[in-house]
Amino acid sequence: MTNGKVTVVARFKARPGMEETLRRELLALIDPTTAEDGCINYDLHQSADDKALFMFHENWLSREDLDDHLQMPYLQAFLARTDELLAEPAEISLWKMIS
Repeated sequence: MTNGKVTVVARFKARPGMEETLRRELLALIDPTTAEDGCINYDLHQSADDKALFMFHENWLSREDLDDHLQMPYLQAFLARTDELLAEPAEISLWKMIS
C-alpha cells in the first residue's frame, strides 16, 4: 500500500487529422474523473506550439485511488481507442511532491 498523494503527467499526441477528435475524447473524461473518490484535480492542457499535443496534470489522494481510476469503464473505453487516435504511445509518469 502506498501512502500519500500521487501526481500523474500523461502526454498524448494525436494522429494527423485526429486532433479535434482526441480533444473531445479527452474532455469527455474530465467530469466522470473529477467525480471519483480521491481525485484532487484532473486538468487537461493543449500545447501552445503543437495542436496535436495534449497533457493531463492529475493529482490523487493515493496510489490506490489512481489504480481505481485506471479500471473505470469510461477510461478503459478511451484506452481501447488509442491506436486509432494517437500517433505514438501515451507517455505517463508518476510523481511525488517534495516541496
